[in-house]
Amino acid sequence: MKTLASLSKAQLLDMEKKLSENYEEFKSRNIKLDMSRGKPSSDQLNLSNSILSAPLDNYMTEQGIDARNYGILDGIDEVKRLFSELLDIPSENMIIGGNSSLNLIYDAMARLYIFGALGSTPWGKLDKVKILCPVPGYDRHFAICEEFGFEMVNIPMKKDGPDMDMVESMAKNDPAVKGIMCVPLYSNPDGTCYSEETVIRLAGMETAAEDFKIFWDNAYGIHHVFKQVSLYNIFDACRRFRTEDRILYFFSTSKITFPGSGIALVAAGDEYIKEIKLHFGRQTIGYDKINQLRVYNYFKNVDGMLEHMAALAKELKPKFSIVLETLNQEFEDTDMLQWTKPLGGYFVSVNTMSHCAKETVRLAKEAGLSLTSAGATYPYGKDPLDQNIRIAPSYPTCDELELAMQLFCICVKLAAVRKVLEYK
Repeated sequence: MKTLASLSKAQLLDMEKKLSENYEEFKSRNIKLDMSRGKPSSDQLNLSNSILSAPLDNYMTEQGIDARNYGILDGIDEVKRLFSELLDIPSENMIIGGNSSLNLIYDAMARLYIFGALGSTPWGKLDKVKILCPVPGYDRHFAICEEFGFEMVNIPMKKDGPDMDMVESMAKNDPAVKGIMCVPLYSNPDGTCYSEETVIRLAGMETAAEDFKIFWDNAYGIHHVFKQVSLYNIFDACRRFRTEDRILYFFSTSKITFPGSGIALVAAGDEYIKEIKLHFGRQTIGYDKINQLRVYNYFKNVDGMLEHMAALAKELKPKFSIVLETLNQEFEDTDMLQWTKPLGGYFVSVNTMSHCAKETVRLAKEAGLSLTSAGATYPYGKDPLDQNIRIAPSYPTCDELELAMQLFCICVKLAAVRKVLEYK
């Protein structure tokens, strides 16, 4: 491996000069590129346009209920059956919500904060609540925890999921540890897929808190790009240990069809879902059943949903390939960058040299490329090594992405060379 530290100061200064010239040339173009969030591109959104154009001339559900009216608190049976078959979750254990699973996660936190769960003390009345957060992870999860004042504890992410030795030790020995945030398949941002062993250990581990919750945000559960990876069923695992009420399962179609008009679900164990429905009954008379019918009529069945996902994968695969091939060409056998090679999901996670991520993001922004803020993938925005950056390839066109990756690589190299020069 070629290391920057092994180069002489003269060699490094020569590299810095050439990179600076390339960087200034990019700046002179006045480009505007965006790889900051996992937004679907227009081409992806266009794949779902028939949802809007198909007539919805029958507002009656299979049970003969008029979807235009009040009622059906937990969602129409057609959609519940579709998700039940897709995710292997009992339909009676789920509630269909609006377009946002993040909204349902926030609501779940709020219920625990205000009411507790199944007779436990409300989290808002406790001196301290700790949430285990695999890192790097999803910034919006961290923002919710921070808003409620929960203390977030970094848990290193390994190749098969969070460091379970650490998770088990903390959950067993500290009653203030009340839950863990999980994106179990193609995790945000690393693309990590939890192994069967990890899922089983989460389900069966001993917890000091009787109301410990697994926030199972399966946001990318069917977002296969290069290869389909199967996720062990968390409900099956928890049934084995009689810990079903530990689960809070979330899923949505927001990155499957339209983010603004998808549908989401929350699912839980037999007893806890009953309690959640009682709260839902006071919070709402029911979510948009017309939209639920519209989405169901578009997919019709699981095969229709998977066919649509194959079209999405066809759209995303070239973009992931551009990112991964560029990184391989520019950084193979160097110590300037390490990166994940996800099989699906929405992101590629990169690690710069230590204390170079913020500078890389700053350089990119000045030259017209928007990236997710350095530190965003850690609680409180504090990456202890200042090295992780989340790349979101979905939104730009392929031509834009190629240009963005050229600029990104220049910024990574320039930040790294300047950092090493500080010590020469």
